[in-house]
Amino acid sequence: MITDKEILVLYYSQHGATRQMAQLVARGIAQVPGMQARLRTVPKVSAVCEATAPGIPDEGAPYAALADLEECIGIAVGSPTRFGNMAAAMKYFWDGTSPLWMKHALVGKPAALFTSSSSMHGGQESTLLSMMLPLLHHGMLIVGTPYSEPELALTREGGTPYGPSHVAGITNDQPISDNEKKLCIALGRRLAQTALKLAA
Repeated sequence: MITDKEILVLYYSQHGATRQMAQLVARGIAQVPGMQARLRTVPKVSAVCEATAPGIPDEGAPYAALADLEECIGIAVGSPTRFGNMAAAMKYFWDGTSPLWMKHALVGKPAALFTSSSSMHGGQESTLLSMMLPLLHHGMLIVGTPYSEPELALTREGGTPYGPSHVAGITNDQPISDNEKKLCIALGRRLAQTALKLAA
């Protein structure tokens, strides 16, 4: 029996936009025959030392484990922008991946990135670049969004060659635009196609 290969779509979302982007990336992955997405999230980081997250989130995807990164043949990572950087929850998760780094478990796997911010110039590109750093330390191969995707040149909302982005608005009430949606789907498709080639 042949089973589909999986791409991990790992995200953190506080207001829902990054989660929606993750679902769109997963849709693009599923468009590639023989591929499917494994959606996972990470818990919030609390300033209260005694606080613990429930074992299963109230909504959205299950929490990620190191095994998810190891078992999947590619990884898409999404985080909202926090002052031009990835959210603390996502950084905290990657800070705990040293056991995988020690055994070179992610070396050669393709990875892609996506983000959402409240304003057009809210640090989307620097957030995507900051998210690349731990992936490069793991020896992963970065897959961006090429300008062969026409929406990248047409968008007046989010969208970068480093990965899809979304402008959510100051009150986080702006829906994901058609161009932003298409770029998320295109990234998922491109990541899955690349992962299949590398796995072969």
